[in-house]
Amino acid sequence: MTEAREVLVIGGNRYFGKRLIARLLTAGDRVTVLNRGSSAPPPGAEHLVADRDDEKALSDAIGSRTFDVVIDQVCYTPRQAMTARRVFAGRTGRYVMTSTVEVYEREDSAVPVPESAVDPRTVAVDLELPWEEPEFAEAHYGEGKRQAEAVFTGSGLPFVSVRVAHVLGGDDDFTGRLEHYAHRVRTGAPIAVPPVAHPATYIHVEEIADFLFWAAGADFTGPVNAASDGLLTLDELCAAVAAHLPGGEVRIEVTGSGELSPFAFRRRYAMDNSRAAGLGFPFDDVRQWLPKAVAETLGKDA
Repeated sequence: MTEAREVLVIGGNRYFGKRLIARLLTAGDRVTVLNRGSSAPPPGAEHLVADRDDEKALSDAIGSRTFDVVIDQVCYTPRQAMTARRVFAGRTGRYVMTSTVEVYEREDSAVPVPESAVDPRTVAVDLELPWEEPEFAEAHYGEGKRQAEAVFTGSGLPFVSVRVAHVLGGDDDFTGRLEHYAHRVRTGAPIAVPPVAHPATYIHVEEIADFLFWAAGADFTGPVNAASDGLLTLDELCAAVAAHLPGGEVRIEVTGSGELSPFAFRRRYAMDNSRAAGLGFPFDDVRQWLPKAVAETLGKDA
């Protein structure tokens, strides 16, 4: 029988984060969730309240605890990474950070990009940028994640960065991105796309929860791409929404410079998932789960 692990989850108590916590608890792990107190964790998990940006508050909340695994769902900047690096030095056997496909925002590759396209060891870190300003941090989301990965890499912590593709599915998708398409299909309003809308990689909400659970229990380190098999075009996404809304109309409007609909990408956002597959994670095919994801999010009465 596998011995229960001590697992700390920082933030991420909704959407795929809550699914991850449920998987950890089902596996018999002793789970502690740390957040600012905005939401309680599910029954069975211990709750610690602290602002992860406040190093003293974070350290005080952790106290003398040590963990087999820390899963950091809400590390967005190199400052946050540096704080966590100091607090958790010598306190965990594994540190898993949820990163993003946006780290590849400068890599407009004709083929899906491997992890080596952005090597955290070569990323320059600038802690003096105004990372604490929400507008700056949001506008530099990909850069913040790149630099956060760089801070952890080579820190002595056994570190993994999970670079997550665009997530779809679930009846609790708070992003509103699929609803954007549903509204336009229902009403015949235009869907704004660039002259060339590039396909992208995606992952289902349940699959990314499975992936993070798997990554927490593995022994590899470094960056790893998490994306379902296959590329999905915007036309396919629109068709899936329209199939769920009989009588609706898909009306495409091409714009060269205006605001675009979600997932209408001017550049490529495709990740190569072969490292994770080679390490033993079995990915689903995006086209197999897409209709289910649309039905889950939009519901029967969408």
